Amino acid sequence: MRKYAAVILNYNGSNFLRQFLPTLLQHCGSQHVIVADNASTDDSLEVMATNFPDVEIVKMDKNSGYAGGYNEALQHVEAEYYALVNSDIEVTEGWIAPLIEFLDQNATFAAVQPKIKAFSDRDAFEYAGAAGGFIDPLGYAYCRGRVFDTIEKDTGQYDEMIETLWTSGAAMVVRSKLFHEVGGFDIDFFAHMEEIDLCWRLRAAGHQLACLPSSTVYHVGGGTLSATNPRKTYLNFRNNLTLLTKNMPLNELWWKLPVRLVLDILAAFVFWKSNSFAHTRAVFSALFDYLGSSPTTWKKRQGRPLLGLGSGEKSPVVYQYFVAGRKRFSEIQ
Repeated sequence: MRKYAAVILNYNGSNFLRQFLPTLLQHCGSQHVIVADNASTDDSLEVMATNFPDVEIVKMDKNSGYAGGYNEALQHVEAEYYALVNSDIEVTEGWIAPLIEFLDQNATFAAVQPKIKAFSDRDAFEYAGAAGGFIDPLGYAYCRGRVFDTIEKDTGQYDEMIETLWTSGAAMVVRSKLFHEVGGFDIDFFAHMEEIDLCWRLRAAGHQLACLPSSTVYHVGGGTLSATNPRKTYLNFRNNLTLLTKNMPLNELWWKLPVRLVLDILAAFVFWKSNSFAHTRAVFSALFDYLGSSPTTWKKRQGRPLLGLGSGEKSPVVYQYFVAGRKRFSEIQ
């Protein structure tokens, strides 16, 4: 069994394969790199055959999203560690070694991520993970270096290793044994927040997570679905409510879920006020679909440990950001 496998899940990303796969091969070696193709309809397979004939390919028959695609692909990958790498990630020299070494030396940690910076602004953090993921008491996800839409410049302020509440699916290394023990990604998420759900289940099972800024990668972001796409709004709102319902114990869920529903409805009207009508529709579609799938979601709570978020020592991040005007991670923490 190989020590690790760097697995790229590709869907219609032939341009990203041409641009970023050579760097990944340079810093990992072809024996450690696998491309899982999620039933692409572009020329991705032709690009692989012509330009990267020595790279192992796992081909899927249909596009099952990030969650389903990785679940299926990783059934065919034997490695102690899975390094999940988005197709629009540029890795750097020596990026993988600190992550592997950390997991080798810290048996209680299940997964770790590098510092994730923006490909288009290399002095800034990137939205999807930045320098480590956190969740506030109401279930809002944010990062060290990125709170909602405020993204900080990287001046070394977050260069220390820190234990986190989730690691970014854009670039993370996870123990393969634990990934499968907790059930992998939830395919019903399709895409967005499935890694937060995975990490929540890993933590509930007694494991820890971390960000190691000694490793750095650069992320284009929005390569498959841009931030302005209402489909992304739909997935984020639906999946966030599903995330809470699946993983939060009843002593918290009974009051936090109604609060979140009210706040999500308010967010829909904020979109409406700003003439973002498609996003308003996306939020309400997400709410209706979440409610329709609730019986299935509740069944997923059965027979496994749940983990609360607590009350927190400070106000929820949505209050601190939008009301108190605290925009930076350091101000909130």
